[in-house]
Amino acid sequence: MRNSPSLIFSFSLLAFFLVIGCPLVASYDGPLYDYTAYTECKGHPERALYNGGILKDDEPVSVKGSIGGSASIVFWPAFILHNLTQGTYYCFSSWVKIQGAESALIKASLKSQDVSYDCIGTVIAKHGCWSFLKGGFVVTSPSSFSILTLQNSDDKQIDIEITSPSLQPFTEQQWRINQQHIINTRRKRAVTIHVSDEHGDKLQGAAINIEQVSKDFPFGSAIAKTILGNLPYQNWFAKRFNAAVFENELKWYATEPDQGQVNYTIADNMLEFIRANQIIARGHNIFWEDPKYTPQWVRDLTGPELQSAVNSRIQSLMNKYKEEFIHWDVSNEMLHFDFYEQRLGPNATLHFYEIAHMSDPLATLFMNEFNVVETCSDVNSTVDTFISRMRELERGGVSMDGIGLEGHFTIPNPPLMRAILDKLATLGLPIWLTEVDISNTLGQEAQAIYLEEVLREGFSHPSVNGIMLWTALHPNGCYQMCLTDNNFQNLPAGDTVDKLLKEWQTGEVQGQTDEHGSYSFYGFLGEYKVNVKYNNRRVNSTFSLCGGDETKHYNIQL
Repeated sequence: MRNSPSLIFSFSLLAFFLVIGCPLVASYDGPLYDYTAYTECKGHPERALYNGGILKDDEPVSVKGSIGGSASIVFWPAFILHNLTQGTYYCFSSWVKIQGAESALIKASLKSQDVSYDCIGTVIAKHGCWSFLKGGFVVTSPSSFSILTLQNSDDKQIDIEITSPSLQPFTEQQWRINQQHIINTRRKRAVTIHVSDEHGDKLQGAAINIEQVSKDFPFGSAIAKTILGNLPYQNWFAKRFNAAVFENELKWYATEPDQGQVNYTIADNMLEFIRANQIIARGHNIFWEDPKYTPQWVRDLTGPELQSAVNSRIQSLMNKYKEEFIHWDVSNEMLHFDFYEQRLGPNATLHFYEIAHMSDPLATLFMNEFNVVETCSDVNSTVDTFISRMRELERGGVSMDGIGLEGHFTIPNPPLMRAILDKLATLGLPIWLTEVDISNTLGQEAQAIYLEEVLREGFSHPSVNGIMLWTALHPNGCYQMCLTDNNFQNLPAGDTVDKLLKEWQTGEVQGQTDEHGSYSFYGFLGEYKVNVKYNNRRVNSTFSLCGGDETKHYNIQL
């Protein structure tokens, strides 16, 4: 399957940026990011992205040597790279085929004098056909000499053949311009309001006031029971977010800590807050494959007793909250853990999805996982491993699938993150970043910087449908990252969120109709109210702005 929502354009973006008022530049003739990705193994490879970029006409070489004091190693296939620039975003791709095994996880790495990047992209390559690797990196210090290698991740001896390699650099400004291009074409839309009198005569000089009252793009955070009865917390949350997820309160260990003693009181109270503030909510989670977070009494069950317990869990939860939650994370982190399949057989997960779908057919059922976009070094959750598991479920009859990417980052790698999203987008399923935070091993200022990188990357990717932060507030802090202190004074990460929320919302728009009786503007998708005044006449109205390539026209009569 191929994904190409935005190809390399041959025309100048001068007119485009002038119309939308991009704050970065008035014209742009640099490279446009190519979202093309492939996830099937092909008999013949496709041409190189960006015509090869800086690898154009380069052939892979065999390099024997050491870097940074390491032992002598033979690198094949490899590319010798000169003068990599600090802060530049490099997008790497290649087609890969192997001999000596039916399939193998091939990992691309970068080694320079001062630093090594363990993984900048992976692909599960196969014998007899070509597979597409897509990744990238940002160098943290300038490098006069680096080696980019592709190697078998488990060090077994196989032959690797590559073709159509590409390495395309983007300056930081070019990267931001490409992000803004998607935001302005996918998250916003042109609107023209036509004002006329009751006879249909156009009215020039009518005063227009437009205000966005809600956003189409779901952006939210986890909440915990600590929000109950805490009016300052509730007001702070509702002012910012239009989506929520319960941190722990729907998990099995929370709702049924002892067998048969099911209690949804806390979740019910949290859901009342959600409804009262017209917030959408994700359901997290039905099962967690990690035995550490499975109730002890469940771990003690086997065979038919365990099967009966899991059936009761799904039916109780899903019938209780039918049509209340837009999503359900069905079998959390199944690429890393397999508690239920170990005990109930390889079709246990498929069974979970089947019952969940029958119980709440309108909810989108998600596969939620960590270390998919955060890194490619985790062999359990590479992008191809995730895709393979999704396709297994699809072949088994699972419907209404969704892709949940947790997003627990330390130091993000934006080109790799984008490349992984590109490959996942080939599935044509909803993609959400479901638990975004930055590790508390970093300081608060660094958390804020890296959080902004992740949020901009998610919001500007055309296939991401929503973003959730994992920042539920507790008296002793948060899981990894807090947005505020206990007095709801912003921490640096909170300032970042507020800045982006403001940037990604249409501010108050004021103007007058022209000689055609019209007024035009670009607005973020969502709900709007509009006030029109002409002489002593005034009209208040509302309109919805949904996605579309054409200008949205709206008529108002005075």
